[in-house]
Amino acid sequence: MQLQAEQIPLICSALAKIRIEADLTLLPKYTHFAGKPYPLGRCKEIRDLVYQMLLVHLETKHDEVLQPLREALKNGEKLVPVWGSLRDEYFQNAMVLGEWYIDVSNDTVNPNKPRVEIVRLSEADFHPIRSFEKFIEVAEKYWQVDVYKNTLFPALAPFFPLVCVSKESGASWLAAANDDMIAVAMNSQFSASQQILQQLPTLPQTIAQKWLSHANAELDPLLTDAGDSEQMCIEYQDRSQDLLFRDQAVLAYLKLPKMV
Repeated sequence: MQLQAEQIPLICSALAKIRIEADLTLLPKYTHFAGKPYPLGRCKEIRDLVYQMLLVHLETKHDEVLQPLREALKNGEKLVPVWGSLRDEYFQNAMVLGEWYIDVSNDTVNPNKPRVEIVRLSEADFHPIRSFEKFIEVAEKYWQVDVYKNTLFPALAPFFPLVCVSKESGASWLAAANDDMIAVAMNSQFSASQQILQQLPTLPQTIAQKWLSHANAELDPLLTDAGDSEQMCIEYQDRSQDLLFRDQAVLAYLKLPKMV
């Protein structure tokens, strides 16, 4: 997609109007995130809805401002939702079209920023996260957490090898619960999970105790607290392409509280 400098603010303005429509839907559902008001922390929800609305808009409307996007899609380029590290400072959900990085939730970390930003991908300093080490590097700074190995649920650890603990509140949760990081685990035949489990410290007993009541093999076999997390990574190697097994692990994870 070819864009002239003068087109970018016009496209940003058009996308901001779609974003405002999305906000009207999302705000009543997501008033707060970790005690912070909307839109803070809601980049995924915003990106996902604006992405859907934008595709419909491009197909059903004929406004001149967004014609470059329309033409790009017509010519075979893809508007791709992406997630990754922005400047190694925080996680961000955005979109990529050709060589352009399109962020329609640019204000979800700093609400004083514009809603929409469009820059060349080469200038955005945005990178997919391809390792648990990089995930932890960003998470520790962005979320202000300490990260430990998941020995709470050994049968889930190959998929979710991390436990994040908030430095401020002490709340803890399993990580990393998104498609990208599950793919990191599975594409490595769970060796990436095994490696990070070997590196991380053990969860403090005071935190582990809070999770004890949620280890329930009767509720789901994968929620057992029996077994060894690293050994499970080895045992799962032959199932690294088993999408049904992946879905079973995700469903088991969803039976747990988001944080304790």
